[in-house]
Amino acid sequence: MAAPYLEFEKDIVDLQGQIQNLLESADKRGLDVSDEVAALDKKLQRLRHETFRGLSPLERVQVARHPGRPYTLDYIERVFTDWIELHGDRAYRDDEAIVGGWARLDGIPVVLIGHQKGRDMKENLRRNFGMPHPEGYRKALRLMHHAEKFGAPVITLIDTPGAYPGLGAEERGQGAAIATNLREMARLRVPTIAVIIGEGGSGGALALAVADRVLMFEHAIYSVISPEGCAAILWRSVEHREEAAAALRLTSEDLLGFGIVDGVIPEPVGGAHSNWELAASTLRDTLAINLAELLAEDAEERRARRWERYETIGIWHEGVEG
Repeated sequence: MAAPYLEFEKDIVDLQGQIQNLLESADKRGLDVSDEVAALDKKLQRLRHETFRGLSPLERVQVARHPGRPYTLDYIERVFTDWIELHGDRAYRDDEAIVGGWARLDGIPVVLIGHQKGRDMKENLRRNFGMPHPEGYRKALRLMHHAEKFGAPVITLIDTPGAYPGLGAEERGQGAAIATNLREMARLRVPTIAVIIGEGGSGGALALAVADRVLMFEHAIYSVISPEGCAAILWRSVEHREEAAAALRLTSEDLLGFGIVDGVIPEPVGGAHSNWELAASTLRDTLAINLAELLAEDAEERRARRWERYETIGIWHEGVEG
C-alpha cells in the first residue's frame, strides 16, 4: 500500500507491517512461518473487508482521493495496448490535466481520454492536480472528433475535483469549453463509455461523461460539488463536510439507484489502491463486455437512446408564463 494511508486504514497497515516483519525475521533465521503468515493473511483480508464494507460517505470521498489510487495512465498501461498519446488543442497549448490518444482494447481501436493527476508535487503542478483548463477540454473535443471521423469508440476515464476555476481559465472560455463538450459528446454516432475511476467533480467531470454507458468504480464518487464546497456554502464551514458528503448522495450505490450510472465496478478488498492489477483486470473485463454490446447496436438508435437517457434524468416541469 502506498503511503500515506488513511486514518481508518491504520489497523490494516499495522497488520501488514507485522506480516512483513515476520517474513523478514524468518528469512534471516531460515524458519518456516508459512502457517503463521497464512493465518495473518486471512485476518488481514477479514479486516479489510470489515473496514471497507462500513465506510461512511466522507470516508468514501477519502478513498476516491487516495494518493495511491490508480490514475488514468496507470489503467492505460495495464488495460490497453498500442497507446499513442496526442497533444494540444491546436489553439493555445497542451493541458496535461487531460491525456488522450489512440489505443486498442482487446484489439479494437479506441480513442481514450482521461483526467490525470500527479504522484508528487512537481507532477501535480504540471498537471494542475487533475483540474483542466479550457484547452484541456478542447483537446478532448478534438480527439472525440477524430473518433467520429474514423468510426472508433470513445472511452473516457474520469478523475478530477473539477474544472480549474482560475481567472485565466475563465478568460479563455472555461464555461463555453465545457458546454461545447456536453453538446458534442451527446451528438457522437460512435459508441461512448465513461468510467469514473476516482473523483467525479461537477462540470469538470461531466464534460467527459455524456456517454452511452456511465460506469463507476465501487469507491469512486460523483457529485455536483465537493463536500467541502457544499459545507462552505450551506453551513459556512468546512467542518460540516461529513454532513455534506451524506447529503450529496455521491456514492456508487446512491448513483446507481438514481439511474445516474449504469453499473458499478467492484474494487479489490481494501480499495483499488491496494491492488492495481486486480482493479485493472476488472476494468478491462467490464469495458470489453460493454463495448461489445454497444458495437452491436445501430448507431442512430444508440444515439437516440443516449438523448433519451439524459432527458429523463431528474424531475423538471415546463410551464407557460402569464
